[in-house]
Amino acid sequence: MGRAKHSQHAELGIVEFSKKGNGIGFIKQNEKLLPVEVPFTIPGDHIQASVQFKRRKASAQLVEISTPSPMRIAPKCSHFGICGGCRWQQLSYEEQLRLKEQKINGLFSSHLKATKSILPIIACEDPWQYRNKMEFTFSSDLSQNKFLGLIMDSSRGKVINLSECHLTNPWFIDLLNATREWWSGSTLDAYHHYRNTGSLRTLTAREGQRTGDRMVILTVSGNPDYALSKADLEQFVSTLRNAIEPHNQAGKLSIFLRIQQLAKGMATQFYEMLLYGPDKIRENLFIQNVSGEPATELEFKISPAAFFQPNTRQSERLYSLAIQLASISHLDVVYDLYCGTGTLSICLAKKAKMVLGIEICPEAVLDAEANAVQNTCANVRFLCGTVHEQLVKIAEENLYPSPDLVVVDPPRAGLDPHTINQLVKLNPKKILYISCNPVSQEENVKDLIAHGYSLDVVQPVDQFPHTVHIENIVVLARVDN
Repeated sequence: MGRAKHSQHAELGIVEFSKKGNGIGFIKQNEKLLPVEVPFTIPGDHIQASVQFKRRKASAQLVEISTPSPMRIAPKCSHFGICGGCRWQQLSYEEQLRLKEQKINGLFSSHLKATKSILPIIACEDPWQYRNKMEFTFSSDLSQNKFLGLIMDSSRGKVINLSECHLTNPWFIDLLNATREWWSGSTLDAYHHYRNTGSLRTLTAREGQRTGDRMVILTVSGNPDYALSKADLEQFVSTLRNAIEPHNQAGKLSIFLRIQQLAKGMATQFYEMLLYGPDKIRENLFIQNVSGEPATELEFKISPAAFFQPNTRQSERLYSLAIQLASISHLDVVYDLYCGTGTLSICLAKKAKMVLGIEICPEAVLDAEANAVQNTCANVRFLCGTVHEQLVKIAEENLYPSPDLVVVDPPRAGLDPHTINQLVKLNPKKILYISCNPVSQEENVKDLIAHGYSLDVVQPVDQFPHTVHIENIVVLARVDN
């Protein structure tokens, strides 16, 4: 059993940021200065805080800002400081970009040759209403008050009833209000994780920002004792259609029920049922060409479980830049690892001789194949399985030509050592590595340099304004002796 926390009131001066984007001040404890992390503060703030101590570590909650930092601006959202969605609305967008550039420089500068430099960060043209997907959580308290929204910061799962969100299209809030209306008229309870009771888990909203298509996914418990009735589902569909369809003439509405089945010792299973509308939403991307030719327009269909970049317009810039930085020719064979629904694979196929995509999710592979047909890409193939297993199989059976370029866009944890070894065995001339976690990316870059590659390009891209997250593109070239 851990030691109990004790707390005290303290005045703190915030001097720097933590890796999580929280402010850090210092407090004297037992003749030593302890760093204290305080969410929603920034360097230059002088604050009153409630500080908790545990095992020679300290954390704090902001009580009051005595003197604000000169960098501090008024946040746009009334939930800022409580909601866990945004971390940096109290900073100007220009300052956010500077901090993100500073992070990338700190990670990658030492790996670049003297003749190379990190490229300037690519900012969002509009840092608001950029997200095309959000997941909201159902919750209730001991007094049976109902909550539907985002999880509060540092709250262990407490949920706020969201009334505004400036990262999304306003219809997301209309959806929340309509769902609350439906929930209040029902006898359904929010799911309780520890007891495995209650029905309602999450509500997911997705949209095609260029097509107007909208998708809603209601995720419920797989416990049959808390199954929704046919009347519950019919009323849910009717309520959402009345709230959303009259204000959205351009696109189509899809509504899904997703059942989340939990069992001890087994992986979580998901089962989806289409309640209304098409089984996929459409999204179009415009990929810029270096030569000055008109942008290439591509159409993608997205199923409920499929991954798609959550910032549509910035993903267009991300993919356009990636293709330009890789300098692909019509003679190149390209492997796209962790390819998802084939978005980047299909963009690459418009430039390359052949593209081979590898993806672990069967539903995503089916979407990728359909998207390739939709965009008349006959020179792209998709394999389903883990990247490591598929690369081993390709090497053993000599199934496909060796790649000139390998593109990787792995999960946040990055590439594991086995996958790096298989990647190096492919011996591509270039590796293009896109990452949502530059820390794990930098670790992998060090390993690839040790295996005979040089870091040629570092290009940060801001996909998520007002958060600490940043996307980063690097290009590595094989060093030929």
